[in-house]
Amino acid sequence: MTEEARHKYEFKRQLEELKSKQGQGTELISLYIPHDKRISDVVAYLRDEHGSAANIKSKSTRTNVQSALESIMSRLKYYKEPPENGMAIFCGAISIGGDRTSMETITIVPPQPITSFSYRCGSNFETEKLEEMLIDRKTFGLIVLDRREATIGLLKGKRVTPMRHLTSTVPGKQRKGGQSSHRFQQLRLIAINDFNNRIAEAANDIFLNIDRNDFQGILIGGPTPTKEEFVKGEYLHHELQQKILGLFDVAYTDESGLEELMDAAAETLSALEVVKEKKLMERFMKELVSDRGLAAYGEDSVRQNLNMGAVEVLLLSEDLRRSRITLKCQNCDYTSTTTVKHRAGEKATLEFGKCPKCQSALSISEQVDVVDELSVIAEQMNTEVEFISTEFEEGEQLLNAFGGIAAILRYRTGV
Repeated sequence: MTEEARHKYEFKRQLEELKSKQGQGTELISLYIPHDKRISDVVAYLRDEHGSAANIKSKSTRTNVQSALESIMSRLKYYKEPPENGMAIFCGAISIGGDRTSMETITIVPPQPITSFSYRCGSNFETEKLEEMLIDRKTFGLIVLDRREATIGLLKGKRVTPMRHLTSTVPGKQRKGGQSSHRFQQLRLIAINDFNNRIAEAANDIFLNIDRNDFQGILIGGPTPTKEEFVKGEYLHHELQQKILGLFDVAYTDESGLEELMDAAAETLSALEVVKEKKLMERFMKELVSDRGLAAYGEDSVRQNLNMGAVEVLLLSEDLRRSRITLKCQNCDYTSTTTVKHRAGEKATLEFGKCPKCQSALSISEQVDVVDELSVIAEQMNTEVEFISTEFEEGEQLLNAFGGIAAILRYRTGV
């Protein structure tokens, strides 16, 4: 697992926790500070807001807003200037059940630069600017075509989206009676040219409207010589013609052909995370059904194999949200561990019955994120850790069919 992947996962989890927090009124502060904003100017702005907050009618809201502003200003004293990418500070009285609240201050240094200063007070934290940073905006144009049909799509981030499907009026190679061979061939070439123009017009309409900074290039698939004729004929807009990254042989030209094209172009797309993730999932699936049996899934099986040092690659879903909790008896020395699912930002607060030894109440003495726990074990065992997105079919299968936890093994263990 690269540092970038780890930071992305932690950043995503931080945002989920922020989004889950609620205030009792419009008293949660979201502050975005770009790198070029002077800290002294930010503090002066917050002092003005502190003064304005004195006019809030509700005493509790007034107190909470002013306390949050004071907490932020106190924290800013430790900064001479904002970090290179700027910083976002979230502070306020968080509802923790009933009429109770807890004052929290969370500082996030984002993976991409914050471009503008903003301040907002609301009943929840404003996270939209940070969420946009999680979006992979790299976009590839996909075209699969033959003489019968063509499909145009986009590969954006890790998701393939079909955009347009066209069918042709190109006649088959066998001419009908009453037509000369030369005449028939001319009509066929005219129909092919017309169909290629229609494909190009649809592709131009889609691809030219994508931000140039995001658009990486075009992949074209189909049988030989159809795709070569399309490219040599320069049917696409001249800007798009220069964006063609490669031609690839594919058997299908409907929506499934777009996925086939992406697989065929794996080497060209090798720098993309989605290709790496798909290959890992394909390897896991093959091992799962092979006689070698070098695959495991489910938390218990993977955990045992991991502790034995048998795991070569640990596969974790990006959307896995589980906590490993330790239950302790309040009266005797009984302890036990269990895993619970939870939604973003939640803590395990369920009742876990009574101690089997003395019937006293059990309480949670420790709670850790399962991903964090397994990652630490993997590092100790020199095991590679890979996060798998749910934005493609195999990634969804990992989460929904295999519990979000799987492994490719170094050797067979029978566990």
